[in-house]
Amino acid sequence: MFEGQPQSEIDARRQRDPEFKALYERHQKLNKKCMDAELGVLPIDGLTLGRMKREKLLAKQKLERMYHSPMH
Repeated sequence: MFEGQPQSEIDARRQRDPEFKALYERHQKLNKKCMDAELGVLPIDGLTLGRMKREKLLAKQKLERMYHSPMH
């Protein structure tokens, strides 16, 4: 998700910022569910998959904004 960013920096941000950590974990769960659905492991309809993908994208965009802005 954070191309070119050291995992150590992302992990440090997750430890310091509970909101970032919660959103990061939500994105990871959605990513796994979407991949499972696309592989046929998780049986869900196309509408639900579309909603999950949109939610995942919004989470990613917010995480990227949070990551690149100073903590307050």
